Parts: sequence; structure tokens; C-alpha cells
Amino acid sequence: MTGSLQLDENGRLKHLLTIEGLSRELLTQILDRAETFVAQPRRKSALLHGRTVVNLFFEASTRTRTTFELAAKRLSADVINLDVQASSTSKGETLLDTLATLQAMHVDMFVIRHPASGAAHFFARQAGPGVAVLNAGDGRHAHPTQALLDMFTIRKHKKDFRKLSVAIVGDILHSRVARSDIRALRTLGTADIRAIGPRTLIPAEVESLGARPYYSLDEGLEGADVVMLLRLQKERMSGYYIPSPGEFFRTFGLTRQRLAQLKPDAIVMHPGPINRGIEIEGDVAYGERSLILQQVTHGIAVRMAVMAMILGEGRGRRGKA
Repeated sequence: MTGSLQLDENGRLKHLLTIEGLSRELLTQILDRAETFVAQPRRKSALLHGRTVVNLFFEASTRTRTTFELAAKRLSADVINLDVQASSTSKGETLLDTLATLQAMHVDMFVIRHPASGAAHFFARQAGPGVAVLNAGDGRHAHPTQALLDMFTIRKHKKDFRKLSVAIVGDILHSRVARSDIRALRTLGTADIRAIGPRTLIPAEVESLGARPYYSLDEGLEGADVVMLLRLQKERMSGYYIPSPGEFFRTFGLTRQRLAQLKPDAIVMHPGPINRGIEIEGDVAYGERSLILQQVTHGIAVRMAVMAMILGEGRGRRGKA
């Protein structure tokens, strides 16, 4: 169902809601398209001239919203950042009313971040013909462009996903990034995916997603090629999941000493924002192994690629009467 919602009759993207249901060939096509934008990072394209993209964020964001905005503008689209707190939704208007109102303004694409899992699918089902929806993160469910930029960053340094051992460390229970990354890695052929964290932060379904749980950081890091750290998402927690941030760092924080357990050419990644002294030691965050800033840069190219594949490249006008 998800696949048919995201793809048109020719198997091309019409929405991007989740990694689930996308083929290895399509993921590779997106990554290849992103390469063309990385090669010329400051060059502006007229590919989406005349198109309108609305960033509709119901959760706070800096990196994601800014990189989506830059991506659309570098493709020459008109961009509207809707302040949801100041919009009519705060006055009682429903989300469907807001969507209908914006569509009446001939919007071509909505980039949506929402605290409820499934929100992006809801918007895609309600969107008018030819109006695209990109999921910028919905609850604990999915964050597909983050997974794509993570895969792009890994591919730049590691080439063959089938030979990798990837360790995902931290708050996996509340992480839409972890779920999307695991699905993307599995689709691209990675078999050794390790989900590392305290038992309270490893979801019961992690093995069915395709990752092996580890409750010891030292054991889980042994021989890893890639370490992907996750932020403790306190805003999604109700109750006590860890004794304290200090205790979490002591048992699951990545330190320079623990880097020695990785392969000599292993890389360190983090979707941000970083909490120094909780999930990672300060000098490791931007040390010689870290690709965290590269991830931010690659996020622009990957989001340009997705927008170009949906709205550009010879497609007809979308969402117009």
C-alpha cells in the first residue's frame, strides 16, 4: 500500500513518505542523482522554476528545515516556511482545512514534519492530484531523507554496503532515523546491522526490522565499519528510560578510547543535534573519524535530488487546475 502511494504507474516517485517499499534500484537512482548536485554545490538550477514548495513543520527543526529550504531554492522553486504556531491551526482550523487552503494557492509540494506517526501518509492521501508530499519526519515512524543522506555519506567512503558492519547506538526506541536507516541499509544489502543501547531503549521489533540487538557498547562496536549515534529524545519519553544522562554516557557514550574497538578506517555519524558528553565525547564529534558535518552538506544534495525526481525532469505541471 505504501509503495503504491509513493510511486506512480511507471514506478517513479510521486511522494517520499518512507524507505519501506522502495527498491534498491530506486534508492541507488536517488543517490546517483544527488552526486550530480554535490559535484556543483553552489550552482543554481532552473529545474523547479515556477514551482511552489511549502515547509510545513509542526515540530522544531534547524538542520532539516534549512536544508530543505536551501535545496528548493537552489532548484529555483518558490519556498514558503509556514509558522504553524502562528497559523490558523492555532485558532482551531483543522489540518485538512489548512491543507485545502494551501492547495488552493497552487502549491506543488509539501514538506511535512509532524509529531504523529503516519501524518505524512495522511497528508499524501488527502493531497490533490499531482501535489507531492515529502516526509521530513513523523513521530517515531520514518525520516526517509535523513536515511538517504546517511546512505549517501556512507557510500562516499565505503562503496559496498554488502560488506559493512554498521552499529546504530543510543535511543533506538524513539528514533525514526534508526528505523529508516535500518530499512535503507537492508535494502542496499547490509546484513550486519547492530542496534546498541540499554534494554529500555531497544524496541521489541528491532530484529524484525533487520538489526541484531546489543546491550553492551563494547561488544556491539567490535570491528564495526560505521557507527551511527542517536540523540536521547527526551521530548518523546514519558517515564524513566535511563538512570541519568551521565550514566548513559558512561555506558553508551562514544569516547576516544572506545574508537580503538572499531576498524582503523571506521567512520562516525550522527543526525544531530549533538549532545556532547551524553552520546559522544566532545573531541570525537568533530574528530578525524567524524562525518557529521558532511552529513549536513550531503543533506542539501539528497533533498535536491528527491525534489528534482518528483517535480522536475520533464514532468508536467502539478497541482494546477
